Amino acid sequence: MDSICIVRTTKEASETFLPNGTVSFKESSKSTIGILGSGDFAKSLAIRFIRSGYSVVIGSRNPKRAVGYFPPLAEIMHHEDAVIKTDLIFVAVHREHYASLWDLKPLLVGKILVDVSNNMRINQYPEANAEYLASLFPDSTVVKGFNVISAWALQFGPRNANRQIYICSNVVEARQLIIELARQLGFIPVDMGMLSSAKEIENMPLYLFTHWRGPVLVAIGLAIFFYIYSFIRDIVHPYVKNKQSDFYKIPIEIVNKTLPVVAITLLSLVYLAGLLAAALQLYSGTKYRRFPVWLEHWLQCRKQLGLLSFFFASVHAVYSLCLPMRRSERYFYLNMAYQQVHVNIENSWNEEEVWRMEMYISFGIMSLGLLSLLAVTSIPSVSNSVNWREFSFIHSTLGFVALLISIFHVLIYGWKRAFEEQYYRFYTPPNFVLALILPFIVIIGKVILLLPCIKKRLRKIRKGWEKSQFRDDSSTTVLQASPESVTVM
Repeated sequence: MDSICIVRTTKEASETFLPNGTVSFKESSKSTIGILGSGDFAKSLAIRFIRSGYSVVIGSRNPKRAVGYFPPLAEIMHHEDAVIKTDLIFVAVHREHYASLWDLKPLLVGKILVDVSNNMRINQYPEANAEYLASLFPDSTVVKGFNVISAWALQFGPRNANRQIYICSNVVEARQLIIELARQLGFIPVDMGMLSSAKEIENMPLYLFTHWRGPVLVAIGLAIFFYIYSFIRDIVHPYVKNKQSDFYKIPIEIVNKTLPVVAITLLSLVYLAGLLAAALQLYSGTKYRRFPVWLEHWLQCRKQLGLLSFFFASVHAVYSLCLPMRRSERYFYLNMAYQQVHVNIENSWNEEEVWRMEMYISFGIMSLGLLSLLAVTSIPSVSNSVNWREFSFIHSTLGFVALLISIFHVLIYGWKRAFEEQYYRFYTPPNFVLALILPFIVIIGKVILLLPCIKKRLRKIRKGWEKSQFRDDSSTTVLQASPESVTVM
């Protein structure tokens, strides 16, 4: 049982009014809030309201059983008694139990009903729960809200992304009243307009990674493709050609060859979408023409693609650190040592290979560090603390720098092997060659857009200049310059 200590403040003489003229809840004489229902969400609502200084009455079908479940300062009573005591009532019961409130219809006339219910599936019913509740009680004012937050967020206070509450109602005064109430509780209310938006609000908690579905499928598809590609080249080819069994490489080495290729490809896809959008704006000569649907979805998923790129790069770094721990790696170095002793080699130092590995690891660490910065600044709490120019610099300028450093990382890894015939197994190029195709396209496209003539034109278009407007102005100028050609009837 929660023990809550509340210090109530007396009402001041002055009254606070909302923009539409209704009295603020904090200063209103109607400081008692009713809750119909005795479940977890009803309990969380009661705790939150009591902590915020409101009086709470709970309507329950079995008050005696519900007494021990709610805070001591909440009054537990039957539905009829709770409805009489307040004009603002939160309906915290499932849609299937709305009919049990039918006997309260005469007592609910003129009162505000806040529907907080959700469904089990998206678009489970033809109409929204709030609309159904409004049809059952036409003489009451129904408001939809408080359904997108969890019981935990209600009890312990809002936390960043859990702060937004979507509210809609056909009555502006009631909607503004609940908006002000949400502010008093520490949440950020979002006015969704009329009650017809209730269905959209009820579907919000049911969405499962809607913006992640496409990027995750792309990442999985790329991972499967490059894994199979590496398996054919590094496992099947040695077995077919030399009967050499390298199947032990499947769990770690093949996976580690797949991860960086997917990471750099996803990072390239993040910036390729912006390049295509800029090319379409240059081609159409305006920023007001809508992009194709596929490009709009692509642009909206850039954050998810970038975070997935960071994930694959991080896992690649962990796998690379674990490579020396493998038993096969120990046997490999022991065999090398035996061979050097056998041929009487005292010093196997290779200056070129030493420099190559030093630069390869250094560029890898730098690219992973920049990707970490991009990922951290994508967190809402961090992105909200920087202005638009700072955010654009990090995710645009530093993002391209991260892609460029990643290209150097791959180039140094490949070194001379891109020109040696033995690495083209089954006449297919090595993984690192495929990994460089898309990044090179993105870098070349960015360089083209940075050319002064193209950059100036693109900047004019994004400021509102249109090619069609230029043509109209030109034709108008020609007509005005030749007034003699106009015949007056």
